[in-house]
Amino acid sequence: MNRTILISGASIAGPSLAYWLTRHGFEVTVVEKASHLRGGGYPIDIRGSARDVVERMGLMARLQRLHVDTRRITFLDTDGSVLTSLRPEAVTGGAEGLDLEVRRGDLADCLYGLVGDKAEFLFGDSIAALDDRGGHVEVTFDSGARRAFDLVIGADGLHSNTRGLAFGPEERYHRYLGFCFAVFTLPNELGLEHEAVLWNTPGRAAALYAQESGDRVYGFLTFAQDEPPFAAFRIPQAQRDLVAATFPDTVWEIPRMVAAMREAGDLFFDIVSQIHMPAWSTGRVALVGDAAYATSFMSGQGSSVSLVGAYVLAGELATHRSDHAAAFAAYEKTIRGFVERNQALATEGGSALAPRTRRHLDARNAMLRGDTALRTRAEGRSAVTSLDLPDYEHVLGS
Repeated sequence: MNRTILISGASIAGPSLAYWLTRHGFEVTVVEKASHLRGGGYPIDIRGSARDVVERMGLMARLQRLHVDTRRITFLDTDGSVLTSLRPEAVTGGAEGLDLEVRRGDLADCLYGLVGDKAEFLFGDSIAALDDRGGHVEVTFDSGARRAFDLVIGADGLHSNTRGLAFGPEERYHRYLGFCFAVFTLPNELGLEHEAVLWNTPGRAAALYAQESGDRVYGFLTFAQDEPPFAAFRIPQAQRDLVAATFPDTVWEIPRMVAAMREAGDLFFDIVSQIHMPAWSTGRVALVGDAAYATSFMSGQGSSVSLVGAYVLAGELATHRSDHAAAFAAYEKTIRGFVERNQALATEGGSALAPRTRRHLDARNAMLRGDTALRTRAEGRSAVTSLDLPDYEHVLGS
């Protein structure tokens, strides 16, 4: 009987999985390297099949109250002139009035509120070593503690420590999509409210995004880069220099954004990438969410896919309670197609928000000016709703 389960990561996939596992009667421990839940963050979308998951969790009413409600995206041409303004759903594959947009920190708080008193949470620690003994997994933590668990699940994100320990170096599974990005906050001098403004030139995008009325907005600077700038990850000043050198423009708000980026105390810099793995489990260790199948922010589906994956993994572990290998296989069989369709929403040519080449940008602009936006919306919608959630009610609490 596989009863005790360790989950690494307490962002979205980890607490979601913990919630469903505890409902199915498992004893769950969640380890998180941060000292506390990480709040704030720019909003994430909950669409399609993931909306059904949060409804089954009883979170719908609360998340609707927390809904950010971005009302329009204004697209600018290279010279800063306005191309058009659209509802976000026209390009994201969402459905107006149905999909949810909430701050990542708010969603994390909601998930933790469901399971914080039902599972054991170990903040300020992480997994140092895994030893799969066949009948259980011996876990050594960074704190020096050692414990045994029936199963270990990595829900610790794109750069998953658990994946590295159990499956080997990230380079084997990492697919770089050819972009880097910097996110930071700056003064809301344009008076934006519930909206985003996006400037593009081939291979570069700059956006200002306001969740609500207020004195701060999020700035995004995204740019194509043939090779990942690995050296910059170790040197914050190198990140700032790289971004500034890539955006020398004097149009629109670019100079102000670059200056704010250089001074920002909350700068987050990363590459746009996905994780593609031939299998999401090995022995008694499995992965869920971005650790197994990151879709990248260009897909707009990372959190939604994580919510769905956590729900299905827990349900299959409950269905195949005494056979983890069968559970892991069923989990993968059930959602791999769904994952791959959502990963395909982001391509190396960029996305509607960051076209990589002049050809991609011209095609995007033609879409914005014509009715092909509706076709793109339909294609995106088919991906986010492409999984009919299995019903695991018959194994709840068994």
